[in-house]
Amino acid sequence: MAKPKSVYTCTECGGQSLKWQGQCPHCAEWNTLVETTAESAKTSGHRYASTTAVEAVSLGDVEAKDFPRLPTLIGEFDRVLGGGLVEGGVVLIGGDPGIGKSTLLLQAAARLAEQVPVLYVSGEESSQQVALRARRLGVNAAKVMLLPEIELEKIQAALATMKPRVAVIDSIQTLYSSALTSAPGSVAQVRECAAQLTRFAKQTGTTVVFIGHVTKEGALAGPRVLEHMVDTVLYFEGDTHSSFRLVRAFKNRFGAVNEMGVFAMTERGLREVTNPSALFLSGHSMGVAGSCVMVTQEGTRPLLVELQALVDETHGNVPKRLTVGLELNRLAMLLAVLHRHAGIACFDQDVFVNAVGGVRIAEPGADLAVTLAITSSLRNKALPDRHVVFGEVGLAGEVRPVQRGQERLKEAAKLGFTHAIVPAANKPKQAIAGLEVVAVERLVEAVDYVRR
Repeated sequence: MAKPKSVYTCTECGGQSLKWQGQCPHCAEWNTLVETTAESAKTSGHRYASTTAVEAVSLGDVEAKDFPRLPTLIGEFDRVLGGGLVEGGVVLIGGDPGIGKSTLLLQAAARLAEQVPVLYVSGEESSQQVALRARRLGVNAAKVMLLPEIELEKIQAALATMKPRVAVIDSIQTLYSSALTSAPGSVAQVRECAAQLTRFAKQTGTTVVFIGHVTKEGALAGPRVLEHMVDTVLYFEGDTHSSFRLVRAFKNRFGAVNEMGVFAMTERGLREVTNPSALFLSGHSMGVAGSCVMVTQEGTRPLLVELQALVDETHGNVPKRLTVGLELNRLAMLLAVLHRHAGIACFDQDVFVNAVGGVRIAEPGADLAVTLAITSSLRNKALPDRHVVFGEVGLAGEVRPVQRGQERLKEAAKLGFTHAIVPAANKPKQAIAGLEVVAVERLVEAVDYVRR
């Protein structure tokens, strides 16, 4: 029997090369070529060949309609999805092993099954294992149709027969097509199975939800084209030492990106956290030096987060700079601006900055809060109580406005904060009940205010 011919396939773009190279010749990415079995022309191309003529239509003749939503009845999950599942939409949710992906989707499937037909395809667990998990979670999954199968053709036949409104695939990396000779989880198999199920979703209006594995670097396993195929990409995040889980939307054709849902893992599965700001505030009974509360924006949701800074005398030749949850390079820039425009030098100090609760803050609206937390720690003097801060700091020392300033201030007032230090351009035109707003144009103004 002849040995199957091997080719090297790029995990990023799906391009193929006859020999291994350090750099992909198609997309120029490094260390992305993996060995796979070459597919014959007979099996790889016949299903895409077509001689049917297709006529183009004018874009003006296409009726633009809003997509109706199917809510999962899990509020935080619906928030990340943009209001619920969309007919014919394809959702990909990835995360570390054991983070709660299957738990969340089984809970969602049980609630959806009360409204529409739902098929749960399990490629990793047997029927008994899924039933035990459903019983442990305490969900009523009697109406959920279960199919323990990993062969694509059998799954397609079941979908055509059962005609579910929602299909959950757990997981896409376990599926394989009999038309290909490569192993399940390979680049070719993942790409082919995802493409076939996505095409089925668009043709029939069935909503398909993929569960995806991640690599040790945290990226979704398989070809990068997998993320381009689907309509929505969600990432499940969380610390194994904490019970809290975050679901973020990194791509959503039917809703806002960077939206975030917060859950708590309990013995009965994932429970919604309706006030996530409480998770990211440490709740000090009295003022603590180096602590500053800011209002960040996660998608459409304003979120209060406590930033902590620790400034200590350097005991080595090079001062240390360390951030958790914030960008390290931005900290170096803010220290330079703080020295140049506010006269506060930290060149002989170790500086550590942490965002409480494990949240990651990528927006520049945290700049002002970081600088004030550093100032507070350096002087060992707590900031005024019940104050919130937000604003971007420029290299010239100016405090620049941020988006959705009014919503941030209303969220702070709702949680009992009485003062806010904000950019002058974000000062509200109408007063907010119970909240005194301090508008600043320069960094030095904010530093002088907290020195009082």
